[in-house]
Amino acid sequence: MNALEIKNLVKKYPATKLTGEKIAVDNVSFTVKKGEFFGFLGPNGAGKTTTINAITGIGTFPEGEIKVFGYDVVKDYREARKKIGLSPQEFNVDMFVPPKDTLYYVGGFFGMSKKERIKRADEVLKELGFGREADLPFRALSGGFKRRVMLARAMMHDPEILILDEPTSGVDVELRHDLWRILQELNKKGKTIFLTTHYLEEAEKLCDRIGIIFNGKLVTLDSKRELIKDGKSIEEHYLSMVTDGKNGIK
Repeated sequence: MNALEIKNLVKKYPATKLTGEKIAVDNVSFTVKKGEFFGFLGPNGAGKTTTINAITGIGTFPEGEIKVFGYDVVKDYREARKKIGLSPQEFNVDMFVPPKDTLYYVGGFFGMSKKERIKRADEVLKELGFGREADLPFRALSGGFKRRVMLARAMMHDPEILILDEPTSGVDVELRHDLWRILQELNKKGKTIFLTTHYLEEAEKLCDRIGIIFNGKLVTLDSKRELIKDGKSIEEHYLSMVTDGKNGIK
């Protein structure tokens, strides 16, 4: 079974006084296999976050179909959403609430009992290396632990696919490598991971297969092995897809 199926996805933003109609995602189709570590790359404004919003129900879309483990994200929204753990790019949590309480509240959103929430929160926080940080307000945490809170929140209800939007943004090299290790371990345990990142070495290190989106269109979709078999890095292939060699980003 595929973890994610996207068929002919189209997302448009209406014209404004300053701009015409914008097609953010233009007839995009691809699948992510169960247990796969999938990289979804592209420059700012390419359509990555718009696609994620469509998958998770944050944003609507006029055309196309999306299924998560067989559940239509529109017709079977509740069942599809249970399968997804989302770690967004922004820190959209209460800055004064400690991680342990944040996870407890999230567990309630997904129908977990009090006993289940306490047990699962402790498990996730331990797995991600929290000690006393679990009881500190979010605003008092380091950048690295703030990123871990976002990942922990996504993991809380033990979803089958983790959608991670720039999960290592703003952290130092040591912490980035530590988060890489955590994600690799989760993937080895069978968790499907859908990753967006601007760190191309991160995609090359972690991902089995990579899709590149540019100006709303999927311009390449291939295994990492196929992409680098010519001796070029993922970064070189990426730049060839989104630049013209003279003027930079098109």
